[in-house]
Amino acid sequence: MRESGRYDNFLFDYSRDIIKKGEYTSFKPVERNGYGGYEGYGTKKDTLLKRLEHSQKNNLPPIIRAHAGPYLQESEKAVKLFYEWCEELGKAGMLDVLSIGSSQLTQSHFGQDWQDLPNGGGVPVNSIQEYSKIWESSRPMLVRTYAGTKDLLKLAMMYEDTINIAWHALSLWWFSQIDGRGGNGVYENLKEHIQTIQYAALTNKPFEPNVPHHFAFRGADDVTYIVSAYLAAMTAKKNGIKHLILQNMLNTPKYTWNIADLAKSRAMLELVRSLEDEDFKVTLQTRAGLDYFSPDPEKAKIQLGAVTALMDDIQPQDHHSPEIIHVVSYSEGYGLADPQVINESIKITLHTLQEYRKLKKTVSVMKEFGLSEIDRRKDSLLQSAKKIISTMQENIPNLYSVSGLYTAFACGFLPVPYLYLQKEEFEYARAVKTKIMNGSVVKTDEYGNTMTDEQFLDYAKSNISKIQIQSLMRWGDNF
Repeated sequence: MRESGRYDNFLFDYSRDIIKKGEYTSFKPVERNGYGGYEGYGTKKDTLLKRLEHSQKNNLPPIIRAHAGPYLQESEKAVKLFYEWCEELGKAGMLDVLSIGSSQLTQSHFGQDWQDLPNGGGVPVNSIQEYSKIWESSRPMLVRTYAGTKDLLKLAMMYEDTINIAWHALSLWWFSQIDGRGGNGVYENLKEHIQTIQYAALTNKPFEPNVPHHFAFRGADDVTYIVSAYLAAMTAKKNGIKHLILQNMLNTPKYTWNIADLAKSRAMLELVRSLEDEDFKVTLQTRAGLDYFSPDPEKAKIQLGAVTALMDDIQPQDHHSPEIIHVVSYSEGYGLADPQVINESIKITLHTLQEYRKLKKTVSVMKEFGLSEIDRRKDSLLQSAKKIISTMQENIPNLYSVSGLYTAFACGFLPVPYLYLQKEEFEYARAVKTKIMNGSVVKTDEYGNTMTDEQFLDYAKSNISKIQIQSLMRWGDNF
């Protein structure tokens, strides 16, 4: 606790000094097309891989991604305002990858007559022409968007044609009936998502598994966070993906200690990168947690700087890491981020990163705060994750298929105690409880005692045959 507290306080105090000085306000945009540039910059021939390669070759800061999307009662006005936002963000030059914050209706009812259906927030894009206009308005940024919740393959093809999508992102189990975001059951969702992953592989675009933090949102422990990332990465690799964007959401839950976050991040990255070979590469994308930021703007700015420094300590020996930073705007705790807030948030992020790296040339932060505890935690997480993965591989046929991933979830290998929908179908996934212990999330038994790996695996294995029988009765030979 003492070590973690000193480190947490150091990052916060360091960021507070950065924000108080205010020098970040004059941070200039990164010239992504400088040093001779590269072919196709800002055009339909531009790609994330080209931009990453050029940035790393010339020692530029990480690629910056951010969500944007205004919400208004009148859809036409909201879309028109978004065009203006795109132009403003593009001209400012701070943002590299515009992530369209589309509405729930865009994701679930694209191209339909919405009539009086509730929008659910976000920009209500509802036509091919509107997506094309967004791309035109966004020059020279790369553009990406959420996947839909149905007709995913059709939508993915449309995103390629209209916005030259920077990379595809799919959530496998999630954005379905279990989280109320879509109409697919989990089995149908997995089937549709894997088909779309296979298409994404044909485009040679990177793929982002929008997965681990969704388990964390539902109470999953740190080991499950890591295991779910590996399952998604291996599934992507087996279905032809050659470049994986590994998203790592820090501060989730927000009570997580920083040393626990570093241990979890390093363990996940090491395990997923063990899959790398000549045909499969992994790029780290870090971000702050969704519920991390204070509703007080000044404190939130300090938090943004602090988590930026934390990101840089995941792989302190690698000056190219993280390769991508998903900047969550400091206004997340109290209101929608407009271009002004987004650009200021990026300036805070890049300036803090620059200054923190200067500091670490003179001070060994890891050594200064005696953070050997991180390695101990990382090794423990890795050992448990590998044991769970090997057990699933030995006991679940075709683990990295639709039926295999469904079975792994349904029989409880990926515990989500806070899952409030479809309780009967996924009773075994909900049964194992979790709690915060020493800044980490751990599994517990019904009495609140920490579960050993053996206890947990015995429980999950005991449910496999029951789930297989239920699934065969439900889907027959299609399972």
